[in-house]
Amino acid sequence: MPSDSALRVVWIYPDLLSTYGDQGNVLVLEQRARKRSMTVETIHVRSSDPVPESGDIYLIGGGEDRPQILAAQRLRKDGGLHRAIARGAAMLAVCAGYQIMGSTFGGEEGQPVDGIGLLDIASTRGPARAVGELVAEVDTSLNLPTLTGFENHMGVTRLGPGVKPLSRTLAGIGNGDGFEGCFAGHVVGTYLHGPALARNPALADLLLGWATGGSLAPIDDTWYDRLRKERLDAVMSR
Repeated sequence: MPSDSALRVVWIYPDLLSTYGDQGNVLVLEQRARKRSMTVETIHVRSSDPVPESGDIYLIGGGEDRPQILAAQRLRKDGGLHRAIARGAAMLAVCAGYQIMGSTFGGEEGQPVDGIGLLDIASTRGPARAVGELVAEVDTSLNLPTLTGFENHMGVTRLGPGVKPLSRTLAGIGNGDGFEGCFAGHVVGTYLHGPALARNPALADLLLGWATGGSLAPIDDTWYDRLRKERLDAVMSR
């Protein structure tokens, strides 16, 4: 990203998929970028609008079954997100948004619904809802500290050979196979709410680093560190 250009953050379908406070991920990215003297342009893309292809970081959140199905249909028809990722943009997809990125996911009655095929994953409805705190140890290649968040989903997600597990679960359910989330290239999928980037500022910086193509200056993480320690201590002491 050229030094005189704004960092373009694209928030996809807030009118459909913003149930669990995941818009906080947008706010965290904005704050951490501006603290490093970056200019930020945030684009809120409603489901009636085309997804712009010129973004640097794309975010999509969680939601209920019917909005999830509608979001998948519109993203498949639109195609802009695929073209942006093919160009090298970064992305964080959370919960329902994570499932949409795969080939299929479970609909209202558990029936398979087509995803958009951006990630090599497939999701189904599990036997019971996964609700509660989630702690996971990240793939070492990403050089991130332990992830913390909460989950609220019915999904079981199977990873194909085209992706790697984001992390190994220490507490909680995640994908349902001992792992949580996945990543491929500059795309990260996860079940973490909290919002995820407020609980895990290093993950926000990973996305910023991918988008800007450079190293990031350190910033004061006192507030984030306090939140992380409080949550991790509470979960791991059980």
